[in-house]
Amino acid sequence: MEIMIVGSLLMTAAAILCLFVCKKLRKSGRNYSSRRSSSRLPLGSLGIRPFVGETLHFISCAYSDRPETFMDKRRRMYGKVFKSHLFGSATIVSTDAEVSRIILQSDAKTFVPSYPKSLMELMGKSSILIINGSLQRRIHGLIGSFLKSPTLRSQVTTDMRKYVMESMAKWSQHSPVYIQDEAKHIAFQVLVKALISLDGGDEMELLKKHFQQFIAGLMSLPFNFPGTQLYRSLQAKKKMVKLIDGIIQAKRESNVICSSDAAKDVADVLVKDTSEELSDDLIAENLIDLMIPGEDSVPLLITLAIKYLSDSPAALKQLTEENLQLKRLKEKLGEPLSWNDYLSLGFTQTVITETLRMGNIIIGVMRKAVKDVEIKGHLIPKGWCVLAYFRSVHLDDKLYDFPYQFNPWRWQDKEISNCNFTPFGGGQRLCPGLDLARLEASIFLHHFVTQFRWEAEDDSIIHFPTVRMKGRMPVWVRRRR
Repeated sequence: MEIMIVGSLLMTAAAILCLFVCKKLRKSGRNYSSRRSSSRLPLGSLGIRPFVGETLHFISCAYSDRPETFMDKRRRMYGKVFKSHLFGSATIVSTDAEVSRIILQSDAKTFVPSYPKSLMELMGKSSILIINGSLQRRIHGLIGSFLKSPTLRSQVTTDMRKYVMESMAKWSQHSPVYIQDEAKHIAFQVLVKALISLDGGDEMELLKKHFQQFIAGLMSLPFNFPGTQLYRSLQAKKKMVKLIDGIIQAKRESNVICSSDAAKDVADVLVKDTSEELSDDLIAENLIDLMIPGEDSVPLLITLAIKYLSDSPAALKQLTEENLQLKRLKEKLGEPLSWNDYLSLGFTQTVITETLRMGNIIIGVMRKAVKDVEIKGHLIPKGWCVLAYFRSVHLDDKLYDFPYQFNPWRWQDKEISNCNFTPFGGGQRLCPGLDLARLEASIFLHHFVTQFRWEAEDDSIIHFPTVRMKGRMPVWVRRRR
């Protein structure tokens, strides 16, 4: 869950840096005390203190087509782990795959999530992004088990195929199709159906309206009074909570808790749990948080895959042939494709994997050390933040040959479950929806390449403050005969 959301959040503090950092630094000034053994700290620079540190340089690089240049320069000077000062906090940056893996696998006794104040207020104290310990593990486990179940995979396959076919039926060769917009519209509906069994209609449109207002606050200044974006986002969240509370109450009144029937959605799973800690408000707020991947991560995975395929004729040809072969086979058998069929498309999966590596939809995660931590000889002092920066690992030429080339063949017959590839994070906060993200992307790609030929307009990837296509990925389609 966390890793699908962090990309929208990591940069939030940049906009408020100069307004709030002085107070923060006065409180945390002890972190720079000479009593610490500086020889154990990683090398690096804290930049211009106490105001901006190295944040402005970080941001200027983030706006470029090579955001990792900030990291690359310091890697050459100081090594793969170095100290910096980002977004108002002294920070240890890790571009070392093994160090980042250890950070991801650590529990709340060592590291806790670190987010800007405005985000903490918007998400709430009971958000799965923020809570730690047994409650976090319980909620994560309940959600993860359900999202991996064959029942839900079958439901998501049916729903995704339905929404994809409905959307594609409206496409015309006389005007461009904006893949990013189409993918967002489809993925959000599929996810909401999996979360609360809401299937189109006025309630879906109302929820989407409130949700758009809510997520606008993720990148806002931390001012909460009428007229501010944060205030409007919090009001929108209250309306969503009220709507979802009504759905939860209807489930309780229909005795979902006592029913022996299998859970139909994530709300069922959480309502059925007997823990007193899982209040209705906690359930509603976390269901809202779980909607964020339907707006960002999954649609961007689909969009970037189309972008890379458009620029790689050989990869597109092989993927199309693979999908057409499966389509002909299933038509001959008179059977619809199952979720397992979509995931069995070997080359399609390598395309998705390579898209995740190159696209880096989530550039990294931030944590705060709750005590002095030493990893591979590097000291991370108590109170300091640590940024595990995935993008540098995924584009490291020591780990990947020609890392800036889209090459899905590099993943054929290769084990991907290692610390050099972490698009979904790791440890206790590993995204529970990683398999569903692959499934949804596989379904979209299958129906897109088997129904259409296309020409993509020139478009470029924007990396700041979140990854997206500058022009929303316009393509001109022609239906296959």
